[in-house]
Amino acid sequence: MKFTTYNIQFGRGLDGEYDLDRIARTVRGADVIALQEVERYFPRSGNIDQVEELAERLPEYYWVYGAGVDIHANVDCSNSALKNKRQQFGNMLLSKTPILTSRNHLLPKYASTGPLSIQRSALEGVIQCETRLVRVYSIHLTHISATTRIEQLERILEIHQNSVMEGGPVSGDPADTIFADQIAMISLPREAVLLGDFNFTPDSLEYELITGPVSDYGGRIVNPEGFVDAWVVSGHDEQEGVTAERLGEPVRMDYCFVNYSLSHLIRSVAILSEADGSDHKPVAMEIEL
Repeated sequence: MKFTTYNIQFGRGLDGEYDLDRIARTVRGADVIALQEVERYFPRSGNIDQVEELAERLPEYYWVYGAGVDIHANVDCSNSALKNKRQQFGNMLLSKTPILTSRNHLLPKYASTGPLSIQRSALEGVIQCETRLVRVYSIHLTHISATTRIEQLERILEIHQNSVMEGGPVSGDPADTIFADQIAMISLPREAVLLGDFNFTPDSLEYELITGPVSDYGGRIVNPEGFVDAWVVSGHDEQEGVTAERLGEPVRMDYCFVNYSLSHLIRSVAILSEADGSDHKPVAMEIEL
């Protein structure tokens, strides 16, 4: 299966033009797609519903959307059809196979009177792969502070560790309830894949929190329930690769992190450097699921 993650910068490409068609062309063909910075009803992107527009361009996919930012849209409300328009900014998951359940986890944030502080989220989807269920997350961490990113990562790891114990959105015996037909959807799998724009580099404390500390004897000390960087597992050096610029410097900050128990199934990871539909580059991973 091919997984692709792409921060689409609300459709604005390197040429400054908004073009969801080229976003769709870039990601089409992947089995699972994680998008970040997908927005609804913002003037800069034409006051359109980008979720609906992307779904129309990729009709062969199931999809779910999770907003971090959700505020009243400043549009003409004299038309009753526009009264409940919401400006939303968040993450999207698309899959060629059903997304059985979904939860949108809001991540910790600090209020700010200086740099813009945006509510971030981790959108979870339980996806029916060929041989198993897998929890897949489309994630976008804050850009303004490592301190906040660490708290956000700790929350994501807590969600991961508690997922099986918490169960799905509906747990228990569904017999004689409105959920009776959904009995196959009550359990969450232990395995997970974290995809997205993490806004940190491989030499950061945040990266170490996910992948484990460096050993004096080489490699990283990986928790058996922890995650590996699929880029490294597939044969690349941690410090190689560029997916975006941060403070004017080329960096790798878009990742595919995979449960250690799935790491032996990773076949390849590539940065799609020719893509020009955003200020980020997509990352594509092939893994046998």
